[in-house]
Amino acid sequence: MTAPVAVHGVRKLFGQVRALDELDLELGPGVTGLLGPNGSGKSTLIKLIAGQLRPDAGVVRLWGRDPFTCPEVFADLGICPEQDRFYEDLRGRELVAALTRLQGFSAADARARADRALERVGMATYADKRMREMSRGMRQRTKFAQAIAHDPALVLLDEPLSGTDPIARADLIALIRELGDEGRCVLVSSHVLHEVESMTREVVVIRHGRLRAQGDITRLRTLLDDRPYRIRLGLTPSDAATAPEADVRRLAAALLGRAQIKAATIVDASALEITTTDLDAACLEIPALARDLGIALASFTSPDADLESLYRYLIQR
Repeated sequence: MTAPVAVHGVRKLFGQVRALDELDLELGPGVTGLLGPNGSGKSTLIKLIAGQLRPDAGVVRLWGRDPFTCPEVFADLGICPEQDRFYEDLRGRELVAALTRLQGFSAADARARADRALERVGMATYADKRMREMSRGMRQRTKFAQAIAHDPALVLLDEPLSGTDPIARADLIALIRELGDEGRCVLVSSHVLHEVESMTREVVVIRHGRLRAQGDITRLRTLLDDRPYRIRLGLTPSDAATAPEADVRRLAAALLGRAQIKAATIVDASALEITTTDLDAACLEIPALARDLGIALASFTSPDADLESLYRYLIQR
């Protein structure tokens, strides 16, 4: 099956600056998070896929076709850019309908699609506000609505949650997941890692215009075999007569006898942090060992198994 987006050997220069350098990646259906520090080339990549820029070298293909010789592929693409430029006197419904009309829909169909899209992003109540009267979050939702009103198979979202309040952010995150579940190819650029992690497990990480990693967060983390995992264990007393620190010391001593446990550090009277080279084995063995020792675990977390830890390592190395 042809990938919705294929980027091969792409280079993009702005003067002497290489915004993208020999970039290769493919995107399939579902949500993919696009990550990287400021200036890494994220927005440039989105603009290249959207046809707003041409690559200086390499090729961009949408469903196997060159968008510059087959511009009809753009009818199946929606984009929510980071920067916005609105017709400020238009009402939200009018703006979304006008932009949808440019896709070739009749006026009536464009208005109906605009209403559905505004409803989907939570703007139905405020659709008749003029753009200049809207808050930043409302403007952001309206911009999101125009990206999906024509029902595109490929959706590009550049910092789509910027300026939204916590409730709106939660609603839009749920909507982004829905778009992926519907089989669309959704590429989301964001600086807020925990929000990306709540949308998807698939990420693309770029730095200095080069691809650093692509794939499932868990799989990428397991490939970093030179980076051991830390596991934080919280304990509760085994009985009223036992001091919690006694259980912490007993568990630490028992764990240090296991091959995959490289270190055990007592954090405080009820917490222990261990270092392991095999997270899966540790997750299976630690609860069983605690049970055998009569020790109750109150919490079991790994600060090295999340997206933030993976991102930090990929960017810094």
